[in-house]
Amino acid sequence: MLALFYIFIGVAIGVSFWQITRVMDLRTVIADDNDNDKQGKYFLVFTVFFYAMMVYCLIAMNVLMLPESASIEGEHDDNLFDITFWLIGIVQFIMQFLIFFFTYKYRGRKDKKAKFFADSHVLEIIWTTIPAGVLALLIGYGIWQWNNVMTLSGDDDAIVIEVYSQQFRWDARYAGEDNTLGLGNVNYIDINSLNTMGVDMSDKNSQDDKQVTELYLPKGRKIHFKFRSQDVLHSAYMPHFRAQMNCVPGMVTEFGFTPKYTTEEMRLNPEVMAKTNNINKIRKAKGEDFYEFDYLLLCNKICGASHYNMQMKITVVDEDEYNKWISERPTLAEVIKQ
Repeated sequence: MLALFYIFIGVAIGVSFWQITRVMDLRTVIADDNDNDKQGKYFLVFTVFFYAMMVYCLIAMNVLMLPESASIEGEHDDNLFDITFWLIGIVQFIMQFLIFFFTYKYRGRKDKKAKFFADSHVLEIIWTTIPAGVLALLIGYGIWQWNNVMTLSGDDDAIVIEVYSQQFRWDARYAGEDNTLGLGNVNYIDINSLNTMGVDMSDKNSQDDKQVTELYLPKGRKIHFKFRSQDVLHSAYMPHFRAQMNCVPGMVTEFGFTPKYTTEEMRLNPEVMAKTNNINKIRKAKGEDFYEFDYLLLCNKICGASHYNMQMKITVVDEDEYNKWISERPTLAEVIKQ
């Protein structure tokens, strides 16, 4: 394998030198009107190909996009994406046309002479102020959305959940009846007593906390997430809720969102159904098990060898079902051996 790599490097260096010598030879070649005319027409042909590929990618690659946001707060992320995408798309569409068309229109001719402009204050003001104004609006919207997700105080009805990361798994802890999480620190980890999240059991707020390996969330209720890491930098990524936050050793990070669709409702989303059908066609051809859509908590940092498999299932249900589920979970005081 190493020998093949060296061969590839040698070939690449050889091709580079060959291209350099060709460029040096071209210095002695003077293009005439016929050559310029051909090159200008080639640009027009390439313009048609370029736009055809762009339209194809917009349509064919849409299947790779996520469905609509499954959280209320994520709607603003989608709005920001759509606005930015359309702005960039329109500008790119116009600018690429101008580049290719002007290359043809102003191709070199002996009977024409280029006109030189040293500067244009009007043009410079236009292409400076318009992008600056657009960026200011987008950044302002983004800051407002960030504050919307990060402002968690004052919502007493929010469910408080701690998500604990370690190589290569997730654990979660629900605040109990007091809706306040007990203190936690890696120094309190004790595998023998099943205290795998390092919860300080001498803290009275820890007694009614409930540790789980799967997240259940009620639809329409604000969720206040707190994140800790045991070892390295992880990133809690919930793509369908448009939420992501780094899990940093030695500190607590947090964000919040409100689930908008239950898991069952999301499975009936047309985009999700189409993606699921395509996945199952591939899995069936490979003889693999049937796939059913679920929300997932993923790690979006390359945190080690098994990073790819670090995930936790998230189930969104109606509040009555959630209340039934959480009531059946034992408290830490009942589980951990004192």
